[in-house]
Amino acid sequence: MKPIGPLMWEHRLIEKMLSSMMLHIDNIEKSKTVNPLIIDIAVDFVRTYADRTHHGKEEEILFRDLAKKDLTPELKKIMQELLDEHVWGRKTTAALVAAKAKYLEGNKEELPRIIDFARQLGNFYPKHIEKEDKQFFYPCQEYFDKDEQAKMLAEFWEFDRKMIHEKYNKVFEKYLKSSF
Repeated sequence: MKPIGPLMWEHRLIEKMLSSMMLHIDNIEKSKTVNPLIIDIAVDFVRTYADRTHHGKEEEILFRDLAKKDLTPELKKIMQELLDEHVWGRKTTAALVAAKAKYLEGNKEELPRIIDFARQLGNFYPKHIEKEDKQFFYPCQEYFDKDEQAKMLAEFWEFDRKMIHEKYNKVFEKYLKSSF
């Protein structure tokens, strides 16, 4: 298996989750009320799965190794665009969280902002995923021999193995440590 395999599988789950989120946003828009749990679940998914787990493997492993290669100018440009898009996704997710917090404090004027930020994310990711799947992943694999690909794939699995521990150590540090 090539390292792009797991990344593309992750893309399929991200697409399904965002499609579901967009349906929830349609309901929020119609009802004019926000179920904060839906936003929390979507944000947790985007931050933990799409960004930290998926983008983590891209940025900390694939892009790191590609930076050591003599990439074509076009692939270098696409890689930088992808990095910039990852940053945009993080900022937009943070803005969604902030809008939801203000809404829960009683500022009902945040409702359109919640809808807007969620729609921005829901519209952004399919295009981002298509760029990775169709313009970037396949050409990049040509830069790695079989041994490099096998090493990268093993590093992906190790990265995933550590993620659950990273997530729940952060939960403890943020919410529970001060309770003891």
